[in-house]
Amino acid sequence: MDDASHPPPPAQEPAAEPHPRPVFRIGDVCRLTGLKPFVVRYWETEFPMLRPEKTPSGHRLYRTEDVELILEIKRLLYEEGFTIAGARRWLEQRDREAARPGEPPAPASLDRRLLLELHEQLRSILTLLESEC
Repeated sequence: MDDASHPPPPAQEPAAEPHPRPVFRIGDVCRLTGLKPFVVRYWETEFPMLRPEKTPSGHRLYRTEDVELILEIKRLLYEEGFTIAGARRWLEQRDREAARPGEPPAPASLDRRLLLELHEQLRSILTLLESEC
């Protein structure tokens, strides 16, 4: 058989340049975190440190660090009981402390569960005192 009877192989397009680090679209982030897309987009407006890259067409691209931050925000809000403003302050404080290695953490960084437990104990004592009057 001669080469004239076979069509030439299709031209291969060059492979797209891989992104230098893993990125996730908003649907991927939602599957990983168990959150709805509108929640993730809202948190972007409330937490200045959460800034995904955007493609020219406007699609959000989240880095691994962004997904970790979203999971941290979710933990603070849903498990620890922080308000959005409180979670924002806590994250900003954590970032400031991380920027100053070697310094001891501020005393205000007490565990939130400990503070909530102490609050409940104080309420119980107050109730006892009021009932004795």
